Amino acid sequence: MSVASGTPLKVSIAATVASLLLVFVVFELIRSRRLRERYALLWLLTGIVLVVLSAWRGGLNTIAGWLGVRGYPPAVLFAVGLLFVILVLLHYSTVISRLTDQNVVLAQRLALLESKLRERER
Repeated sequence: MSVASGTPLKVSIAATVASLLLVFVVFELIRSRRLRERYALLWLLTGIVLVVLSAWRGGLNTIAGWLGVRGYPPAVLFAVGLLFVILVLLHYSTVISRLTDQNVVLAQRLALLESKLRERER
């Protein structure tokens, strides 16, 4: 299959439905307060970009051509999704690293306060 033949309609429909489902799930997680808005931004951006690329077959085929993907243009959709997932993981890794550092500082402060409290009780 060449880029000229384009993205199969069934693939576009399935990818669009899956992308819309991702956006819906993210909104539902935000609404139910299980996901904070600031952490949801990358997920929403991922879902919106995937919806646009899935539904806009001509754009996906054009981008595939720019990137030299000749055999199967929907592979670009997978690559874009994977890139965004990597960005989300990188973001969460930085958040976890910062929280780990804060936990160490808090544990040290708590130990100092407990030590001072024991000294006063004597």
